[in-house]
Amino acid sequence: MKDTYILGIETSCDETAVAIVKNGKEIISNVVASQIESHKRFGGVVPEIASRHHVEQITIVLEEAFEESGLSWDDIDAVSVTEGPGLVGALLIGVNAAKALAFAKQKPLIGVHHIAGHIYANRLEEEFQFPLLALIVSGGHTELVLMKEHGNYEVIGETRDDAAGEAYDKVARMLNLPYPGGPHIDRLAAEGEVTIDFPRAWLEEDSYDFSFSGLKSAVINRIHNANQKGETLKQEDIAASFQASVVEVLATKTLKAAKQYQVKQVIVAGGVAANKGLRAELEAKFSETDIPLLIPPLKLCTDNAAMIAAAGTINYEQGRRSAMDLNANPSLTLR
Repeated sequence: MKDTYILGIETSCDETAVAIVKNGKEIISNVVASQIESHKRFGGVVPEIASRHHVEQITIVLEEAFEESGLSWDDIDAVSVTEGPGLVGALLIGVNAAKALAFAKQKPLIGVHHIAGHIYANRLEEEFQFPLLALIVSGGHTELVLMKEHGNYEVIGETRDDAAGEAYDKVARMLNLPYPGGPHIDRLAAEGEVTIDFPRAWLEEDSYDFSFSGLKSAVINRIHNANQKGETLKQEDIAASFQASVVEVLATKTLKAAKQYQVKQVIVAGGVAANKGLRAELEAKFSETDIPLLIPPLKLCTDNAAMIAAAGTINYEQGRRSAMDLNANPSLTLR
């Protein structure tokens, strides 16, 4: 049986990435150009700057990916690219690059949902067992997705307001921590103690949705009140208390859903999957069950193109193709 090599392109936010993946499971090359230093002074991603950097980097990163792989265009079976969701200007750079390459090299074009990519980052480490439950936690997304087979996504829970990663960044900003705030909160939390009882938003009893806006507001109000009274709050304890609330809700709802839907595997995906506090809480809860928990290595948690190529491989194998009128879709739904 012939091996399948899929090229992946990812430019949904502030990483310009290109990768080549073999048979949807083996990374042949995976090159990422990060823009964190450019956006750090603004305290967040500036869309216009992100787009300009993608224009500057896309060709360089593409050439590096091929050089690292030792392959040529003759070996590539299809070009996959993130079509959404994400920043529209950033997405457009990747989509147009992919369309140009697919047209010039006469290769099939495959649009990929960014969250599907995060899910399939796990398959680069271990084969999926269906039905499975995916917890996606990133700067823009917090979702529970049930999968009964490859390419089949049923969103059973999602955030009603702020995503977990978004709440992390906003709390970090209140604590005057550098962007991106998530890793700094995680580090401080490990050094602090849970001294403040911040709220947990459980919502309705049968709901797997999430809400972190109230928690974020509670943290901000607690800091403001302390400042007005002249109290000194330890940053480490604020971080630990905030993180305890987030990870308890995420882990508890994931475990409950995994049992209700009788899944054979639980996977974690997205940038916040790199959070040590979340990893520890999930591992503790699932160690008491016989449900396998799969969390990808740190390099595959954040945005990269290997995950897009891995998800694109499934689309390719299932005969799904995109036309040359493929466009960036910043609000693309997972289906």
